[in-house]
This record gives sequence, structure tokens and C-alpha cells, in this order.
Amino acid sequence: MTLPARRQAFIFDMDGVLTDNMRFHAESWVELFRDYGLEGLDPERYLVETAGMKGPDVLRYFLDPDISDPDAERLTELKDFLYRVNSRGRITAMPGLHPFLEKARQAGILLGVGTGSGAKNTAYVLDLIGVSHFFQAVVGSHQVKEGKPAPDIFLRAAELLGADPADCIVFEDAIPGIEAAARAGMNCVAVTTTNSGEAFAPYSNILDVIDDFLQVNPVSLFDRLHESRTATL
Repeated sequence: MTLPARRQAFIFDMDGVLTDNMRFHAESWVELFRDYGLEGLDPERYLVETAGMKGPDVLRYFLDPDISDPDAERLTELKDFLYRVNSRGRITAMPGLHPFLEKARQAGILLGVGTGSGAKNTAYVLDLIGVSHFFQAVVGSHQVKEGKPAPDIFLRAAELLGADPADCIVFEDAIPGIEAAARAGMNCVAVTTTNSGEAFAPYSNILDVIDDFLQVNPVSLFDRLHESRTATL
């Protein structure tokens, strides 16, 4: 009996991966925190320590660990509004993204998004850069209980795609996202929009480190995944 082919999938974080926009998020958080009395927050600190986390988790990390759920959701909505206003006209697709996604689709690779952003921001960005039609599954922070670095977002995306986590490759720019992929049992391609390549060195689930999608062939990534598994046997 011939076994069915394994379903291979790419799962992309959105912010900092499909578009180089994390700086705009950092600027909006800094403005919000300043209005609530937290002065001098370095945008780089936000990017390194909490990029990719759900908004309420960012608020509890920097502002108040005991903030209530309703207040956290309200302030997250306010920050997201600031982000959409401040980033309008500044968001573009990462270099090489569209042909990379098209090649992956033609190769039969399933495509999903696993992002810490909420529903409004996710729809806003995917529509702006013209990639919504590529994805069979889109999972945001509003659809899971725990955000990154918990694995929930990536596991849910894999479930919706019908792919085993071991057959998924995640594209991530942030350390919490790399950790989330590792906890989900997934290998990663790290994107250097938020962190330097050296920052990813401690993580054993990294297949490749890229600056943009011009530097990588979608089909060859699964060859490398197979090679890495064979080498560990």
C-alpha cells in the first residue's frame, strides 16, 4: 500500500516577516506608554524582549503586571489604532515575498500565518501588501489562549492546514516566536528585520537566517530539513 504524501507547510509570522514594520509597532507602544507615565522606553528594548507577544502580555511586561483583562484589551486597541494611523502608506511587502509565495504554492506547499497581531491589524497588513489570497490558514492572537512564546498560535495554524508540526517550517523575526516554534516542534527560518543573525545562534531549530525572500528557495528548505533530520539519526 502506498502511503499518502506528507503535507508540508510554511507558517509565517506576519509583522517583521511578511513586511518590515516592527519599528512602527515599537513607535506606537512608546507613545502609548509615555501617555501612561512610562518615560524613556527604548524601542529597541521592546523589539528584542517582547516583539511578537500579544498586546496584553506586552502591557503586563512593561506597564503593570496586574492590569485587568478589560483594561489590557482597551489599551491594546488604542495602541493598534495608533499603529494603523502612523504606518499608513509606510507598509510594503518584504523583497521577494510575492514570487517566493507563488513558487511555494506551485510546489504544493501549504501556506499559513501565525501572528501575535489581532484581527484588525492582521487584515490591514495582509490586504495592504496583497498576499491574503496565498494563505489557507490565518491565526491571530485573538484565536488562542496563550501568545508567543507559547506554541499555541503555530500549533493551531498547523492544525488548520492539516500538517504535522514536524512538517512545518516557521518564518520568524522575534525571539519569542523562535521559542514558540521550538515548543511546537517546528524548525525555523529566522528573518533579520528585528534581531541580528547572531541573536539566533543559541536556537537549535534554525534552518536558515535570511534578510529577505530573495535569498531563499522554498523547495530547497524542505530538502535541508530532511538533511538535518538525517544527520541527527
